[in-house]
Formats: sequence, C-alpha cells, structure tokens
Amino acid sequence: MAERTVLRKDQLEISLHNEKKLIKEGTIKDDNPLDLSEPFRDLCSACRRGDLKVCQEKITEGVNVNARDLYDYTPLILASLCGHYEVARLLLESGALCERDTFQGERCLYNALNDRIRNLLLEYDYSKSTDPLQPLAAHLSSLLTRESPVTTDIEVTAAEESLFLHKFVLAARSPYFRGKLSAAPESTTWKLPNSIAPEAFSAAIKYLYLGEPPRELRAGPGTGFTESEVFAGIDKIAKYLEIESLMDSILDSGDRRRARQRRTTELARGRDQLEHWFRENVLKHKVIIDTSQVDKVRWDRNNAIFADVLLRSDELPEEAEETGEAQKSTLFPVHRAILLRSEFFQAMFMSSFREAHITDNLHIIDVDCSPDVLEIILTFLYTERADFPLEVAVDVLFAADMLFIEKLKTKAAVVISTLGSEGMSQANAAKTHAKDEDDIDIYSIIRAAWLTRVQRLEEFAARFLAYRLEAHIDSPEFAELIQELRFDDAGLNELMDEKALPNGEEAQSEDVAKITDGVEALDVSKSSVGQGPGREIRTLDGAVVEDEFSEDAMNYEILMGKLEALLEKLNLDA
Repeated sequence: MAERTVLRKDQLEISLHNEKKLIKEGTIKDDNPLDLSEPFRDLCSACRRGDLKVCQEKITEGVNVNARDLYDYTPLILASLCGHYEVARLLLESGALCERDTFQGERCLYNALNDRIRNLLLEYDYSKSTDPLQPLAAHLSSLLTRESPVTTDIEVTAAEESLFLHKFVLAARSPYFRGKLSAAPESTTWKLPNSIAPEAFSAAIKYLYLGEPPRELRAGPGTGFTESEVFAGIDKIAKYLEIESLMDSILDSGDRRRARQRRTTELARGRDQLEHWFRENVLKHKVIIDTSQVDKVRWDRNNAIFADVLLRSDELPEEAEETGEAQKSTLFPVHRAILLRSEFFQAMFMSSFREAHITDNLHIIDVDCSPDVLEIILTFLYTERADFPLEVAVDVLFAADMLFIEKLKTKAAVVISTLGSEGMSQANAAKTHAKDEDDIDIYSIIRAAWLTRVQRLEEFAARFLAYRLEAHIDSPEFAELIQELRFDDAGLNELMDEKALPNGEEAQSEDVAKITDGVEALDVSKSSVGQGPGREIRTLDGAVVEDEFSEDAMNYEILMGKLEALLEKLNLDA
C-alpha cells in the first residue's frame, strides 16, 4: 500500500501561491472571499453568540455563508470553535463548505470545540453540503429517463436520435426554444439539423435538464464521429440553442475544483432561469375566482404556458366573512413533471384515479391549504427556494407533511426552531425569562411536531419550554400539554388495546423527560450580569436571598418542585 505523500512547506507555499494566481486571473473563484459588509459581520457575531434567529435571518437575506472576515474566519469556523452545534448544522444545511482537502476545511475540523461538532462536520461531504440545489437538478435530470407517469409533451429530433422532452423546461432554459415555442405553443415535434452528432445533442439536452456534464464523449471508431466532430457539434448546438456556457462546462469537467465551481454556477443560473419562468408564467397566470364558479372553469391542454394540471386552493371561510364577499378560490396552472417531486402527487398520477388520465381540459386538484401556503409550496418545487416568515411556518409544515415533501418539512422546522429561538442562546440558558407574550405559540408547535413526526421540532419545543419554564409552569395550557402526553393515545377512539397502551405511555413519557432533562441541563451557577449593589433579590416564591447564586439555586429547586408535583398529580414518573 502506497504511503500518503506529505508535502514539504515550500511545496505548500508554491501550491498556495499558484492558487492565488489562478484566483487573481479569474481561472478559479475564491471559495472564501473577504466580506467586510455589515450583514456579514452581523452573521459572524451571531455565530459567535449562538443566535439561531439572527443567523437564519441573515441567511435568508442572502449573506454568503462561505465568506471570511478580516481575520480569515468563516461563519462555520466561528460556530464550530464556539461550540454552537445547532448553528453549525444550520450553516451546513445552508451550503457552508467543509472540505477536508482544503485549508479552511481542515481548519474548521481542527478548531471544532467537541467531538459532536467534529462528527457533524465529517458527515457533510461535497454533495451534501455544497450543493443545496442538487435535489432540484436530480429531479429534472430524472425526467429524461422516467417512463411513468408520462409527462412529456414534445419530441425533439436530431439526426436519427429522438428524445421526448418538456416544453416548459426547454422554454425556461433555452432562449431559442423560448422564442420558437411562444410562436407555436401547440407544437408536439421539433427537428434540429441532421449534422449535429448524437453525442452533442445528448450533452446539450442533459445540460438543459441540469444534468452533470459528460466526463468523456463517445467518439472514434464505431460511433461514426471523430472527437473533433463531436466537439464541433457541441459548439454548434450550443450556439443554435443559445446556451453558450455548455462548452465551458464540458471543458472544465476534468479539473475537480473548477468542475465543482462551474457546477455550482450552472445550477444557480439554471435555478434562476426556472424561477423567472415560474414567476412570469405560472404565478402571473393564476386565477382568483368565486368558489361557487370553480366547477365551470375550462382550461385547454394546448395553452401558452404548457400547463397540464390545475391546483386549487380555497381561502378560509373566516377570511370571506371578514371581507363580506363571496369565498374565493385560487387556481394555479402547473406541470405534473414538477409536482412529481411530491410523493403525494406521484402516487396520484401513477394510479387509476381520474387525475391521472389525460383529457382535453385540465383536471382541477383541490389542495387543503391556503393560497399563500400553496404558492410557497409551488415556489419550492419549481425553484428549491423556501423563504417564508415564521407566521406561516406551521401551516407550511402541515401542508408539506400532507403532500410528503420531506425537505420542505425540514425547512419549515428549521424556520420555526431558528426564528422562534430568540433568547435561547447558551448565554441565556441559565435563566428563564417570563414574557408577557411569546412570539410563537409553543403549545401549537409542539403538537404540530407530534403530528408531523419531526424530531428536530420536538427537541426545539422541549428546549423552549425548559428555558422559559418560569413563565409556563403555572399555566393551565402547560398542565394540559403534560396531560396530553399521558392520555393522547388512549383517547383516540381506543385505537390501542391494553397490551399496546403501556408502550404508548412509555413513548409519551419520553417526551415529558425531554422537558425535565432540559431543565436539569440549565447551569444554575451562572450569575446575572450588571445588577447594581443594594438591590433586593427575591426568588420566585418571594423569599429574599443574599445573591444571584442563591437566587438561581432556589429558583431551580422551586421549578423542579412544581414540575414534580404536576407529574405526580398526573401519575407520571419524571
């Protein structure tokens, strides 16, 4: 077995010098560019403090998570160095780089505060951490080989090779097809010049569908085309279809770093093109109509935006009552090829249901969520974007669970657990703060976590209650929540028999234990900062104590006593 070559210091210096030279020439891009902007400084500061809420807000604003500050620290290095596991996970899920064969990647691993964070960093390889658009690209690429259900609507031919494709993908990605199909949207066949080599034709179509560029091109004896003819064909079809960067993608495929950077750039460009097409066609052509008139809608299959199904969403009856107008419904003209990203729609279109049949007029499929939530779901399916406020995150969570869109469920859980985590940094973990009003309804969220089976959300809710136990311990809602943990399964029409019930109790008791464990994990020895001398210090029960240390210890005992009394009253063992 060959030993691993260890580079000398002078070799490393030469390598770094050559890399900086290539970056300066523009041959490769700097993975960690210097960023001195105020938003990036805010992100770095939040990573040091472990402030999930601010981190999520800055990521949503579009701050580069792979940039570096004046001292060459990236947000991921700061989060790892300061021991903030949740922040590090959020950054990795948002595309932060941690490659072992790079200086910054090794530095991040070396500086990780504990093994838990180090193992998290090691879990994220290239495909998982640096390419958040890969699921969208993989789905579009899979459409080229998918046989069932049939979603294609045009046959494109070059020489003797034909491919069944999707008009909306061609129109979104190729200016040539956009112009031709806008002039003749009813076309079902299209013929390209016969002089184009099949390998060049195949490479161009894969590029339009966000596929990986071929590392080797079939040419030479047996193919009928020389390598130079294939490259000439690629150059010709790239100009013909107006996709100039096709040739660069193929030429860069031999160098790993350049290929990765090119791939990232091309996926971002492809996503932006799909998003522009989605907003200019799908969203601009949505129809708002009285609910009573929906059944009268007829949308012809041969339409200018190539939609093959309509999704319907009704506004809530309460909203109609507030406006005093008739209830409205929104119809979105969409494409089944994209809806297949949802397992719910995939099963529907592959079944014998009415919606799976092809008819002259588009089927209308009712989706049980508000129009705003459905628009968020469609935006995610078409563009992989999932930027939505905390106010609708729970509704998005339920809708994604209903439609079996796991990644959107995870994103909704991230939004709730980050934007709703204000005051839950480790610096504040020692104290619980009673607020007049919380920004979120934690009781609704923890019930949503149970119903949708999202462990991340359950853990967040348990931490939330543990950090704010002082504000919730005496509320009827808290007692009701604990009671639901004990009696929820037994009350659902006696679905569990006597043998299964103890298992249900054990599972629910584990949830109760999460809350108590969170309380026990609080550091009661941490003193308050900035308290003036001479201030009278009182505990939760009104007793006067000498200092903040005694206050923390007494408050901890009071809270644990109240919690144990509540659990004993409900016949639960904490």
